[in-house]
Amino acid sequence: MQVRVSTRHGHLSEASQEKITAKAEKLLRIFDRLTEIAIVVDLKDEQNPKVDIQVSAEHKHDFVASEQSTEMMAAVDNAIHKVEQQLRKYKEKVVERHRDRGREVRQVEAEYNVDVDNE
Repeated sequence: MQVRVSTRHGHLSEASQEKITAKAEKLLRIFDRLTEIAIVVDLKDEQNPKVDIQVSAEHKHDFVASEQSTEMMAAVDNAIHKVEQQLRKYKEKVVERHRDRGREVRQVEAEYNVDVDNE
């Protein structure tokens, strides 16, 4: 997985970039099929920096979050939290779909077995 941190209208220190990268890599704990995380910090308004996060996962799924706050790291935390919620919701949806498919197969097998036993 690749994490890219870029800046518009300013510069971030190496330490800040490393902190942001470390926080972004924690998204892998939620969903391990991520292929890329792109974080853009816009410092045009230095009093209210804006953070955009785009997370790409397998099978062409993209998750996007944007946040603006008075402090840059607070904006990063809030944007990552938004992406976490999106990833959790997507993962739950995928897991539930597989559970339902398994139930349907077992139900059809049970019906088939009942029909065969009655003959």
